[in-house]
Amino acid sequence: MNTLQSALQAALHERDRQHTRRHLVPVERQGGSLLRQGRKLVDVTSNDYLGLADHPMLRQRAADWAERYGTGARASRLVSGTLPLHTQLEEKLARFKKSEAALLFASGWQANASLLPALNHLSRQQTGHPAILFMDRLNHASLHHGCLAAGLRQVRFHHNDLAHLETLLDRHADQKGLKFVITESVFSMDGDRADIPALRALADRHGAFLYVDEAHATAVLGPGGCGLSSGLADITMSTASKALGGMGAFVTGSRALCDYLVNQASGFIYSTALPPACLGALDAALEIVPSLEAERLHLQHQASRLRQRLNDAGWKTGPSSTQIIPVMIGDSETALHVARSLEEKGFLSIAIRPPTVPPGTARLRIALESRLSATTIDQLGDALLDSLRSVTPR
Repeated sequence: MNTLQSALQAALHERDRQHTRRHLVPVERQGGSLLRQGRKLVDVTSNDYLGLADHPMLRQRAADWAERYGTGARASRLVSGTLPLHTQLEEKLARFKKSEAALLFASGWQANASLLPALNHLSRQQTGHPAILFMDRLNHASLHHGCLAAGLRQVRFHHNDLAHLETLLDRHADQKGLKFVITESVFSMDGDRADIPALRALADRHGAFLYVDEAHATAVLGPGGCGLSSGLADITMSTASKALGGMGAFVTGSRALCDYLVNQASGFIYSTALPPACLGALDAALEIVPSLEAERLHLQHQASRLRQRLNDAGWKTGPSSTQIIPVMIGDSETALHVARSLEEKGFLSIAIRPPTVPPGTARLRIALESRLSATTIDQLGDALLDSLRSVTPR
């Protein structure tokens, strides 16, 4: 065995020892259910919060646009990949987000990871100094990666701690670079919300710009499903791959912002454009989402009921106030055991372990979907509590 193979096997063995090794397990979709290793399961782990990934209108428009315009955009947007479909859809996205302009990206990871280096370049160009990025410590990995790609040290504030953020803003008041406060609106592992109006006020008082990742709020929260940061953020990143039921991402803000990113964001410049099928699915989703208020209310009501039942039984669900409900377990091996037990009872929820979450905070991440009935939520609660019966609540 060569040296590289030895190193790889040793790294994987260490993951096994710590119960943090990840594995790919294929599934087959059947609406809100799935088949996994021959067992039919209710999916309470994915991010298809409104069930739009199966919606006939999205499926049909994706197929129609692929039939009419081909299966690929063939090039980056700056070469020959910009189709009328892209610009028309960006206009719709800007209206949906109540913004001046929008710009499509291939994924949310790609958008976040390439925006921060672009903003740092802007700061150096305009002020002669690097950008100062005030980051919620629980921000998504793509935002942390963006800081690394920009070569910047983050100024991290305690999760959703506005007082700590203000202390840090005061401490860095004399630094000359452009300042950005960066947060998610709904945090993907804890299911809690940022106080966007308060962050806006803080940013304004300290001459900073507000950048909000709306991946888990878009289509699910806010008026008409437009998210939590509408009209409040300078820069918003949203994904089409979660509640919008498709693939891709989009940045919204001023026209100048989007024009600048066309010229400076490497993830946009050097990536092949989104294909027509993805554009078609997103176009259809934008027509449907504003009419789904009843589904949004049902989703949040069922999440509240399940949280309350778990809390009443002594289980902590963190600060969750959305469709994402963490069941805090602590130990990675125990979290894997509970997830396997829940799967045997007909529900799929993946154990989330370090390094995705901090050490000692392994959990089941329950992600609900609007098509789940109250009866199914009650059955999920029964199955969860039975699976957790041999574990001491944390």
